[in-house]
Amino acid sequence: MSKSALLPLGYRYTWMVHLVLALLVFAQPAPPPAESTFSDRLAAAAIAQLQHRVWYDPSYYQLPHPNGDVPESIGVCTDVIIRAYRRVGVDLQKLVHDDILSNPRGYGITRADASIDHRRVPNLMRFFKRNGAAIPMSDNAKDYWPGDIVAWQLAPGLTHIGIVVWKPDSNAVAPLVVHNIGRNQRGPDLEDCLFNWPVIGHYRYDGSRRN
Repeated sequence: MSKSALLPLGYRYTWMVHLVLALLVFAQPAPPPAESTFSDRLAAAAIAQLQHRVWYDPSYYQLPHPNGDVPESIGVCTDVIIRAYRRVGVDLQKLVHDDILSNPRGYGITRADASIDHRRVPNLMRFFKRNGAAIPMSDNAKDYWPGDIVAWQLAPGLTHIGIVVWKPDSNAVAPLVVHNIGRNQRGPDLEDCLFNWPVIGHYRYDGSRRN
């Protein structure tokens, strides 16, 4: 006869209840990581692109719609933004295209093109602003949060865009940016470059439509 059979029935019942409760506790799914806000997930999606650097190629490609993308081996600055948002479940190709169709004059466009419109910096800037995502531009590094989108004026008629990936409460002394400026025809890169060029747009977009 086993030792457990010699124990009083009430004791054995209590012991079994405790065992079942313990198993249920350990079977519960782990709590979500602290880094689980939309902005943090977006920043993480941008950082993940550093593991797959691409050739800088601004050529026009006919894309499927929605969820269309250029070949994974190529990209430009806007593709960093598009791919990061798509990784967190937001299809900027569809959202921008639909917004242009609803108000082409607001974009200065006479004929919408779902293959290229979302890959133009001015169009992304207009889309973010029209959807209530524009926030004040600043020369204070602490005003730029992880997941923020920043646009710059590199030269007359030449714009650029990237994603901030640092945390203001970290030990970093300046924001870091994931962007693809085509240096040596490759990208994206992680750099301390937020204030290297004049900032012309600062956005915090969580994927919702507001216009």
